[in-house]
Amino acid sequence: MCGILAIIGKGKDKALVQQLSKRMSHRGPDESDIHITDKGHFLAHERLSIVDLNTGKQPIQGTSSAWMVHNGEIYNHKHLRATTLVTHSFRTTSDSEVIVHLYEEFGYDFCNMLDGIFAFVVIDGDDFIAARDPLGVKPLYYGIDERGRMYFASEMKAIADQCATFSAFPPGHFYTEKTGFVKYYHPKWEDQSKAIEEVDYQAIRATLTKAVEKRLMADVPFGVLLSGGLDSSLISSIACRLTESSGQKIHSFSIGLDETAPDLLAARKVAEFIGTEHHEVFFTVEQGIAILKKLIWHLETYDVTSIRASTPMYFLSKAITDRGIKMVLSGEGADEIFGGYLYFRNAPSAQEFQRETIDRVQKLFTADLLRADKSTMAHGLEARVPFLDKAFLEVAMNIKPEEKQPKTYEGIEKYILRKAFDTPEQPYLPEEVLWRQKEQFSDGVGYNWIDTLIAYCTGQVSDEEFAQAEIKYPYNTPTTKEAFFYRSIFHEFYPQQSAAQTVRKWIPKWQENQDPSGRANAAHVEADTSIAQENVRV
Repeated sequence: MCGILAIIGKGKDKALVQQLSKRMSHRGPDESDIHITDKGHFLAHERLSIVDLNTGKQPIQGTSSAWMVHNGEIYNHKHLRATTLVTHSFRTTSDSEVIVHLYEEFGYDFCNMLDGIFAFVVIDGDDFIAARDPLGVKPLYYGIDERGRMYFASEMKAIADQCATFSAFPPGHFYTEKTGFVKYYHPKWEDQSKAIEEVDYQAIRATLTKAVEKRLMADVPFGVLLSGGLDSSLISSIACRLTESSGQKIHSFSIGLDETAPDLLAARKVAEFIGTEHHEVFFTVEQGIAILKKLIWHLETYDVTSIRASTPMYFLSKAITDRGIKMVLSGEGADEIFGGYLYFRNAPSAQEFQRETIDRVQKLFTADLLRADKSTMAHGLEARVPFLDKAFLEVAMNIKPEEKQPKTYEGIEKYILRKAFDTPEQPYLPEEVLWRQKEQFSDGVGYNWIDTLIAYCTGQVSDEEFAQAEIKYPYNTPTTKEAFFYRSIFHEFYPQQSAAQTVRKWIPKWQENQDPSGRANAAHVEADTSIAQENVRV
């Protein structure tokens, strides 16, 4: 994992390019380098060393004139070296290097050969290609300055004040000057009419286990994020089983306001059941409020639920890297795939249920994936997400929606995963966790976090200021004082209209109160459907 910056075009000052790249130094605290091509283009890299610690420094040169920078992990790089690229000579053992060799072998048409997560730029003379992984697990932005130079960067902060216009790079696409944007990822599951398969519990278990296994690729210590919910608990349990024969004890991490936080109580039980070396981290509401400005600078969003949930993850990531751990497995994506959020129980039809799961998965890069990447990489920690493995998605997303829709209150969680992994002869998780109510991360750390945060933000915005919301922020106008407060901080750092347009709000459907907290849904055991509603402007 790392931060990348590429500038296509001549005349940029090297010292300035280095400064721009250093704005992302938190993403790559281990080493930094820059390469200027023969044609005067720039490639810069801030490295977090996880695979090939000794020779994997970037930018990496191909066989001849092509150079590349890459942020992410290519899980099938050894297979590619041994087969498709067997005639190529490699300079490193880094997983990243296969990208530049695939370009040399196939030109632009190779992204579908990569099994992994990536944002990369390859430059060869004046030719270049930039691409982003299928779902946007890794961030990438692009822009154009007043002289027509094109920029690509892992984070908006590296290019926002340099470009006349900029945007988020669309997942599942590559870009070249000759072709423009080309969508290379065309999964069957994007067509909701193809969701006609019966549940294959064996395939679910096999593909998810394989997804976890390939993501254990690392030359550094790793751990698991364990909230005590079904998603993270299942990933943690699978990882423990896969590493059991090695004698390695996996470190698990949870966070809450205190020992009684819903997530901590459940995570404790899971950790004991699966045998991890468990660590609990605590933060106070006051500490969370104190870092809001710094957090929003890192996140590059004003989305309410992203900020609420990223605050505890920010503190947790710092505690993890302080222990020398650079990579963690996480459970992002399962709620979108299986309709795990509480509001899904209100879907008016199976077709609407399926349409919403597709939409949520396609937009993950604007919310949960953005949070998972930027709140962890703020401290140089890489998060890997097995649920978003391409092979697993093809199995899970094509199940007919009637099989996914919750039939009862107890079935509100992802009962398909329970059936696939809750084997009587070898249970993966304790029974009470398998049937635990869905808690969104920002709720699970302790209900007082959101309640106090809303009160604090509301107190920072006067009625007079809030009355001007539509005038001050005509695009994506904030509808609560909490949202207005976050937007004002975001605007301090990123005042450009292009910046505001990179953000999408996470809003639940099919419920009266559109606050993103799970407790705003009447189905929640401790529902508080008045959350934030008193501040909504109609």
